[in-house]
Amino acid sequence: MRHSVPAIFAVAAILLAACGSDGASEPAPTLSGGGNTPAATSAPSSGTAGPQQPLARVALQPAFPALSFVRLTGMYELPDGSNRFLVTEQRGVISIFDNRPDVQRASVFLDISDHVNSQGNEEGLLGLAFAPDFDRSGVFYVDYTAQNPRRTVIARFTASADHSRAAASSQSVILEINQPFANHNGGQIAFGPDGYLYIGMGDGGSGNDPQNNAQNLNALLGKMLRIDVNGTSPGLNYRIPPDNPFVGRQGTRAEIWAYGLRNPWRFSFDSNTGDLWVGDVGQNAFEEIDLVRKGQNYGWNRIEAETCTGGRTCDKSDTILPVVSYPTGSNCSVTGGFVYRAGRIPAIQGAFVYGDYCSGKVWALRYDGTRVSEQMEIADGDFRISSFAIDLAGNLYALAHGEAPNGAGIYRIGAP
Repeated sequence: MRHSVPAIFAVAAILLAACGSDGASEPAPTLSGGGNTPAATSAPSSGTAGPQQPLARVALQPAFPALSFVRLTGMYELPDGSNRFLVTEQRGVISIFDNRPDVQRASVFLDISDHVNSQGNEEGLLGLAFAPDFDRSGVFYVDYTAQNPRRTVIARFTASADHSRAAASSQSVILEINQPFANHNGGQIAFGPDGYLYIGMGDGGSGNDPQNNAQNLNALLGKMLRIDVNGTSPGLNYRIPPDNPFVGRQGTRAEIWAYGLRNPWRFSFDSNTGDLWVGDVGQNAFEEIDLVRKGQNYGWNRIEAETCTGGRTCDKSDTILPVVSYPTGSNCSVTGGFVYRAGRIPAIQGAFVYGDYCSGKVWALRYDGTRVSEQMEIADGDFRISSFAIDLAGNLYALAHGEAPNGAGIYRIGAP
């Protein structure tokens, strides 16, 4: 682990382990600077926003109080007008239920637990993305870890005609990436506004990226990848987009969109601007939020947030610094979220909402294209935040990781 933690965290710590599960003895850092308040730095332009209300506190309200899940990793509304959600559990089960506060039960949509290796705290079924034409095709993609050999698998599945279930036999493997260690698997996948599939890959694990994967442009680990799943390139089950930044460059992998990431556990695209927001889990001292751009280097393992690693000096000239970073301590692992655009909560309109796995704190920030113009803690949950979710109407949810017997809950972010 990055640092010693109470046993209650170690049992279910998909993200706590993500902080740096290397088995080494690493002292816990102390809080400094702004304490638990993220510290703002500059980043690339993200567009402009009109007049907005000041940021304010919000409420975390149980969304589906009768439902309980175990080691919840994601929630996704079916993009077919049926008003149903899928949720992913780390063990390899996807469940489906109606989007109603009084819903009483969820049904199994897909069970691939026999495909999935969830033995490590960070291993398991980690991500899901609907194809842009899901309503017609029923096609969706998942990201999970498997074993013998240990690897990340990106696979395609097809749902039934009524989208109520999917068969494990419909699997078609798109991409496999070997994993040297059990931690830092990334796990988020999402289709961008351009129709390509983006894949967040951690550095391969252990501590301090011992294989130097994040800075190695001939490795897929420690990167944001971008692929076209609607065709194939020679020798691949997918196509390389011709405008990927390293296409045609000798000694590089053409799938790479950006590099120098440690463990981009959760990321999302702003529905208005298309900006790619990433929560990159830190090693010992800082967690960070990045705006990820084509071909850019985000510094790991030379830099953690804005600080050179190992107490040495380093060259930051080719590195994009985070939009914000915050220290560890009672925090431990950033959980990236979403830019809120629904308008029902004016106090967070246009703000990027994110949280921390260990502390349960939720923050919001506004970025004016050059700097963070406003930020604050907007909620303090009493649960481990494994992920955020957004429905088709733009409502935001925070997901509790959870363990038996109480399981994981789903909390809607609302006005106080």
